[in-house]
Amino acid sequence: MDLQLIELDADAIRTHLSDLRRILVDSVHDGAAIGFMAPLCDDEAEAFWLATVLPEVDQRRRVMLGALCERRIIGTVQLILSMPPNQRHRCEIAKMIVHPMARRRGIARHLMTKAMERAAELEKSLITLDTRSGDRAEPLYASLGFHVAGIIPGYAWDPDGQARHATTYMFRHLG
Repeated sequence: MDLQLIELDADAIRTHLSDLRRILVDSVHDGAAIGFMAPLCDDEAEAFWLATVLPEVDQRRRVMLGALCERRIIGTVQLILSMPPNQRHRCEIAKMIVHPMARRRGIARHLMTKAMERAAELEKSLITLDTRSGDRAEPLYASLGFHVAGIIPGYAWDPDGQARHATTYMFRHLG
């Protein structure tokens, strides 16, 4: 597998929109707890990338990284940079997504490592994230040096709307 990690600007988001839409729709349908409910339609997924992510990337309020394999985006992670004045030393990991057909190949680890490197380049000293408690990603984050800050029960609905799950807040100091 020839994997390349790239930073996506607004033009790259537009270029890879069909891949991004597919990653989001397929991941939500596969049960990923990433803020959307199933069934997620293509229009809603496209609106997320174009109306939410793209403007913030364009305004440098968000960094978006992609895992490119055979000219297709198969995974993404974002760094939210827009923080209150007293928290500009930190950033937040968001939408760490790998397409269901590309999981268990180390792609998430590569994306997270690149995200941490990029955060350090931006002189961030703290990274935070939240993840569904007990999710497959939680041990990955721990193995990358993230620590549990706390757990909130009943935080969000599972994508199928059948139950609410807890979320685990995690952090990692850089440097």
